[in-house]
Amino acid sequence: MQATVSRYDSENFSGAVLTDTGIELPFTVHAIAETPVRLLRVGQRVRIETTGSGAGLAITKVEFATKL
Repeated sequence: MQATVSRYDSENFSGAVLTDTGIELPFTVHAIAETPVRLLRVGQRVRIETTGSGAGLAITKVEFATKL
């Protein structure tokens, strides 16, 4: 799923994204640990992977959104 970065803390590599359905989801350093992402900016489009549903929805991976 794609989302937009709504906040990002470059010191601890955590932040939040706003999904296209309007849900803000936080993420931690673990979501970018296995990706080339090290710096994000507010407003940047990203692709996310999630687990769970409803109140238990959590981000497991944040990657750069790129066109194929």
